[in-house]
Amino acid sequence: MTIDESTLARELRADGIDVADVRVSPDRVAVVYTTTLPAERPAHGEMGRVCNTVIDLVEAGDLEPCRVDATSLRFEDDVQATWHVEAEWLDGVTNYRISEEEFSARVLDTVETDPDVEADLGDADTPRATDGDDGGAR
Repeated sequence: MTIDESTLARELRADGIDVADVRVSPDRVAVVYTTTLPAERPAHGEMGRVCNTVIDLVEAGDLEPCRVDATSLRFEDDVQATWHVEAEWLDGVTNYRISEEEFSARVLDTVETDPDVEADLGDADTPRATDGDDGGAR
């Protein structure tokens, strides 16, 4: 993996994602972003842009397929949803073993609109959008 947090944040922002925080570890990427559509469920277009950014980075060799954990915020302290991508799905879609439709369906199946955010935010590898430490991502 050659990408760092600030580069990943810049790539996501270039694809229209309002990044609040990004964390990169050898086996996982965690992204917190603020949605432009603060509804009950996350906007599929924003989810797709996050996924496409990661897929592009994997295809370019800048990121190894790894788990991606995403948290969509309505506002600073208001979690809209969490969702994730498994490393195997990234590997499958980039190597044409699963279709883009199958990949999307799997990601959409992971959406949780009532996540246990307290537990997730306590994890050292999980981004904290409100802790003031942007991890160099801004």
